Amino acid sequence: MSEYLLRAKLFKTKKRLGQNFLVDDAVIDRIVEEVNSDDTVLEIGPGAGFVTENIVKKAKKVYAVEIDEDAIEALQHIKTEKFHLIHNDILKTQLKDLEDTTFKVIANIPYYITSPILAHLLGEIDDLNNENRRRISEIFLMVQWEVAQRLVANENSPAKQYGLLSILTQFNADVELVQKVGRKAFYPSPKVDSALVRIVLNKNPRVKVEDYSFLRKVVKACFATRRKNLKNSLINAGFSKDAVTNTLSNLNFSENTRGETLSIEKLAQLSEELRKNAKAN
Repeated sequence: MSEYLLRAKLFKTKKRLGQNFLVDDAVIDRIVEEVNSDDTVLEIGPGAGFVTENIVKKAKKVYAVEIDEDAIEALQHIKTEKFHLIHNDILKTQLKDLEDTTFKVIANIPYYITSPILAHLLGEIDDLNNENRRRISEIFLMVQWEVAQRLVANENSPAKQYGLLSILTQFNADVELVQKVGRKAFYPSPKVDSALVRIVLNKNPRVKVEDYSFLRKVVKACFATRRKNLKNSLINAGFSKDAVTNTLSNLNFSENTRGETLSIEKLAQLSEELRKNAKAN
């Protein structure tokens, strides 16, 4: 039995916080490999500190944001000037309030809060000057396997994988599935497998459009009702029937096309054409 597993068994985990502590030495080492000596790391949800106590040995500085009081107490054993422990909800934490620098983010995110945390860190697709995103170089995170598939999915992936979370994540970043992690790597063991995912932030959005808020509305409409075709989805979202019909015709898109078959680039093309036709009508 590993040292991490022994220590994890002494910790009172909370199901409501989705706490499953990583206790596999090899996977912990794989995460630590991502950290360089010049990195300022933001760790989200350090828990009992098994990853934390290793990355503080390598990083220039580590900020750890933790909401659980028991975990805060457990993390007190890490004593170094490089380590800054913040007792707060990550969704209420602004990176600019920690330090005016660029962060490498490391996180083990529970399923139920994955989308809110990524939206908080990356900003929505029409939030061009998001303060948090501007301070992040990359995010290396552990998520449930199903979520990892959604993060890296594109228009060629199964329809149930490619959606709003895929676009939110990939709009300003390159996303890579690093490795699958079995459920036995955690204590308590979750019912599903997990995966490590790397998200590398880009300086500019993946596509350039005139109105990013309009694009966000179009994207949301395209994925709101997966069983409906593009024409009906857009009309149901409030776009005029004439504008939608003319747009699909001008782009040579079939009316039976579904939103989950369109790449981010095609969605941008759809948005630009629909915006022009909406103005004309």
